[in-house]
Parts: sequence; C-alpha cells; structure tokens
Amino acid sequence: MKHIYFLLLFFTTVCFAQLTPPNELQTYYSDVDFNKTGLNLFNDLAVTTAFKHTNFISYTPGVWEADKITDEDPINSSNVLLIYGYNDTDGNHVTDRTRSKTLNGGNAGTNWNREHVFANSLASPSLDNTGTNVPPYADAHNLRPSDVTMNSNRGNLKFVDGSGTAKNISGSWYPGDEWKGDVARIIMYMYLRYGSQCFPSFVSVGTLNSTDSNMINLLLDWNAEDPVSSIEDNRNDYHENTSNTYAQGNRNPFIDNPYLATLIWGGTLAENRWNTLSSNEFKDSDFKIYPNPVSENNLNIKTNQLLNVEFFNILGKSILKTHVDSNHSKVNVGQLTKGMYILKLTSSKGSVTKKLVKQ
Repeated sequence: MKHIYFLLLFFTTVCFAQLTPPNELQTYYSDVDFNKTGLNLFNDLAVTTAFKHTNFISYTPGVWEADKITDEDPINSSNVLLIYGYNDTDGNHVTDRTRSKTLNGGNAGTNWNREHVFANSLASPSLDNTGTNVPPYADAHNLRPSDVTMNSNRGNLKFVDGSGTAKNISGSWYPGDEWKGDVARIIMYMYLRYGSQCFPSFVSVGTLNSTDSNMINLLLDWNAEDPVSSIEDNRNDYHENTSNTYAQGNRNPFIDNPYLATLIWGGTLAENRWNTLSSNEFKDSDFKIYPNPVSENNLNIKTNQLLNVEFFNILGKSILKTHVDSNHSKVNVGQLTKGMYILKLTSSKGSVTKKLVKQ
C-alpha cells in the first residue's frame, strides 16, 4: 500500500489552499471554525452535526424509503446499490452489487435489507438501547442497503484490512475495495454524532491513533485510499434538505471533505475537496465524467479545456495515460479489468482525483 499513500499525498498537496467550504455549504457550516484542528475541530463539527439533526426518521418505513432514494443506482434508477456487493453477473445473488428497489425485505434470497455499518451490538451501549425506531439505531447515515445474506455474513464482525472484494478474514470483515472509504466515513460520522457510544475502536481492528486513542488508523487509510462516491454525495444532499420526506437535516462532514479527518487525527493525507477559493482553480464544474461505473469500452469526459488523464490502480500504479478536450471527449478503457481505479485529471488550473469503477 505504500504506493497509494504516496499517490494520495501528491494529490492532496498539489492543490493545497486555505480550508473554506464551497458556497453551497457555507451556511450549513457557519458555526464551525475551520482554523481549528485536532479534537477542537472535532468538537465544533460534533455540535453542528447534532444540532442539524432535527428530524428523527423511523427505522420502518423511514430508512427503507430514504435508502431507495439516496442509494439509487446511477445506471439503473429502478435499483439500489448494495454495500459490500461486487458482481451482478456471477449467478450468485449474495455478491450482487445492485438490486431492484422493490425487493426490500428481511428474507434471504433476492431481498435486500438495512446494514448497520457501525454494528448495533458493537456500540456501548448498543445502538438500540433507546429503541429501534429512533437514532442512533435508525440513523440513516449508518444504514446502507445490503443483500440479506451478505449482511448476515458480516454480522457484527469488526472491520479489518484486506484487499479485493468483501470477505471474512480470520473472524473479522473486509468491506471490499469499493466500499472501504464509505465504511470509514460512516464510522467517523457515528463517532462524531454519538461520541463515546460509538468509538471507532469498538468496530475496527488496527493500530490506535496517537492523537486520539479511540480512533483506528486503518480508517484514516481507507478514507484516503477510497475517494468519495456519487452515492455518498447523494446521501448527504438528500438528508440535509428537510423538505424531503425522510431527511434527517444533518450531513456527514467527512463525505463533504475527507481532509477534515486529516486535520483532526493526522494519518494518511486524504483528498481536500474544498480548494475552491480562487476562480482560477480547477473545479468539479470544469468537467463531467460518465458513466461511472463504466461497463463499456468508452468513458466520456466532457470538458471545455485540455485535460491530461491518468488512471491508477488501487496500488497506485499508473496504467493508462491520455488527454481530452472539447473536441475529443472519449477515453477507451477497454484495457481496464473490472475493479476500482483512481482517475487523476490535470489542467492548467491544477489537479483533481476521482474514483472510477469498471464493471
């Protein structure tokens, strides 16, 4: 993993700027002092995260209905994405990555249910200590669609380092390369929102953080190695807006900016998504990538400027380089095998990185 650490360090430092939320988030984070670091910043974010949690949605039907919206498959709006899943074509429903929204339920087979990423019984007291229809048990930020059997296979196993797809490793659980960043940011949120009830050390295996002995460094590694996905962004945007029927009102700050974890706990440098102070900086609005996940040979990158494009595998090895502009927007990704990649886009304004999944 040393290669990927170096890679993400480079990505983070080339575009370093003063930490300020983008315009659309400045009102939400208006009470947070981003000049702070360490546990002082953690405490500021914790107050905002709790204060903004104004709507306690029910476990049933609230979380069911919210997940159908927030975890919608970007390729097929009739489906949801299933956490820990990785293959829709191997004939094994347990490993499915997507499934029809209508198949929610508790029966093993083709149903999907709600996975507590921070396992209920690993919290202290357990998440259902105050009831199953209220938070923290029914906190939607912690509940992701999952195949019923895959959910059972994970059970309350603690998270551990690994590689490849989701699996039991000597009595602990590796969530899979595609999902490990999602897991890390969810665990960080639960710690932020519920404090000592949800210490990361309760739910993951690894070395203790030197700044905070309740944090596990493995989660900081995963937060850096696996960039934020569109599903994570969708979940955050939906739940902030309380005009949505099943929204909570609060966000997961570590999805908004994984670099907040670096400022609080140190460890492996994560992507800073808030480098938007200068109008001359390279921003998400300068390009569009689709489809993602990509299952065909062509990936479209829509832009109005010249972009150098480089693909890295999860070990940090560069495997494809090319460029696109307004006249040439298709990149042949036929040589990429199925899996997760880091896509680096570089323009005259700077560099950004994105996660790409090849199906």
